[in-house]
Amino acid sequence: MNPLTLFSSVLLGIIQGVTEFLPVSSSGHLAIAEHLLNVSGASAVPPFFDVLLHLGTLFAVFIAYWEDIRAMILEFFCGVSDLVRGTTPARVPPARRMILLIIAGTLPLFAVLPVKDAIEGLGDNMYFVAFALLATGCLLFASDHVRRGRKTEKSATMLDALLVGVGQALATCPGISRSGTTITAGCFVGFDRKFAVRYSFLMSIPAILGANLLSLKDALADILWAEVPVYLVGVAVSAAVGYACIRLIRLVADKGKFGFFAYYCWLAGIVTLALIFTQK
Repeated sequence: MNPLTLFSSVLLGIIQGVTEFLPVSSSGHLAIAEHLLNVSGASAVPPFFDVLLHLGTLFAVFIAYWEDIRAMILEFFCGVSDLVRGTTPARVPPARRMILLIIAGTLPLFAVLPVKDAIEGLGDNMYFVAFALLATGCLLFASDHVRRGRKTEKSATMLDALLVGVGQALATCPGISRSGTTITAGCFVGFDRKFAVRYSFLMSIPAILGANLLSLKDALADILWAEVPVYLVGVAVSAAVGYACIRLIRLVADKGKFGFFAYYCWLAGIVTLALIFTQK
């Protein structure tokens, strides 16, 4: 395995920060970048660095949505207190409903666990990544033509959340955008666009934490301590870029202009196919 250079760390940090939240597939772009940097294959990039990159973007979510997260943490303890005392509020607080919606949206990910390794292995298949990016573009294009919904955490149902969660489970495939798929699914079930974006980002917290906890054991066994300072640079870059991208996507969400990202995904898929054929 080639040592991870500072340039590669910064580049992968930028790609992770941009593609984790913009609806263009972080896993697909990282697979393409690893291929171009001659470190293709899931085992070629240091697993611990991959975990840290995702935690860097998770940190960006906490900064951008701290008020929502804080409210849910407080409401969680209030809910535990109600459970212990056997009391039920006359009207479920929005933060508590959001917790329940996130739990429901996370459940479909458990169906992916038995085939987790097989799905991750698809990242080495550039044909699959290319066609997955083209499919993501189609989803995003469709989202712009869906009737605007009005559902928020106050009116969304558990079934709505479960359907969005199915989209998140499908997005574990490299090249399928998690944010793009969940935002699009949210629009299809009638979510308000701003809420669809907020729900997608907040739902990413257990998804990212769970995926990285599953990878942490193997990652810790293969740490290259001499490269940790280089890793940390990439993590800082992924966090900063990720936060900027969250701000950007929040600005464009209400305008229903995800079509731009659809054209980008189509272009990325076509370019990837062209690179495959030119390298043969």
